[in-house]
Amino acid sequence: MTDDPFVTHRGLLFTVAYEMLGTAVDAEDVVQETWLRWADVDRAEVRDPRAYLVRMVTRQALNRLRTESRRREEYVGEWLPEPMLTGPDVAEDAELAENVSIAMLTVLETLGPTERAVFVLHEVFATPYREIAEVVGKTPAAVRQIGHRAREHVAARRPRVQVGRSEQQAVVEKFMAAVASGDMQALLDVLAPDVVVVADGGGVVTAARKPIIGALRVATFLARAATFPDFAATTAWFNGMPGARFDVGGGATAVSVVVADGRITRIYAMRNPHKLGWLDRPAELRR
Repeated sequence: MTDDPFVTHRGLLFTVAYEMLGTAVDAEDVVQETWLRWADVDRAEVRDPRAYLVRMVTRQALNRLRTESRRREEYVGEWLPEPMLTGPDVAEDAELAENVSIAMLTVLETLGPTERAVFVLHEVFATPYREIAEVVGKTPAAVRQIGHRAREHVAARRPRVQVGRSEQQAVVEKFMAAVASGDMQALLDVLAPDVVVVADGGGVVTAARKPIIGALRVATFLARAATFPDFAATTAWFNGMPGARFDVGGGATAVSVVVADGRITRIYAMRNPHKLGWLDRPAELRR
């Protein structure tokens, strides 16, 4: 049934779940659970299907997030969100691209489940506080307070400098060329002095278990990549932002970066193969 509201809004529901959970696998599970529950709903009683479905998917995501939060405490090394291959079209909605970026999703990981739900629904999807209150089981006044605290928390941690997509793409291309050549000076030129690398191998593949800080340390670490004979670097759009994909030894690494003043200030390197399932098929992320 092509006129089924669930089908119409499936991309939105997936995006809400992904924003809440940070992984596509969990987001897909939550969307499927929502579909099963939606199948039992009396559609005649639903005045606003979109809002109703968003509430349903958020409740399911909240339940999953509370369970996952405990599991992530036992995760080996740094935990990063799952990168999603997206086309440049996602970047046309600059606000959406910023909110689904790996940098932002990493910040959202520092919020509690309820705070994250309130922030995502209100700030990203413009859901009124009274509707959010129904989802999280609190009063609209309490939700407003939670939203205020969450905004302050995120504002203190999110990347402060925004650059245009073309500038970010140019910096990423310089970075890729420097990594591919193993040129230390070229790497130092494109890295901010206090650059930080956060890598996620999940204990499955080799990855730095703690952040690597400082341009010299990061450049030395990255320059090794060019020494592998089968190393390849290609550009890719992850989560609405220009990024890079590195392939070596049959394994892939998805790289997202934060750029300020023409240099890279932060590098997120996803190596855990369990989180790389969306590197070869574009995801539909929308509001």
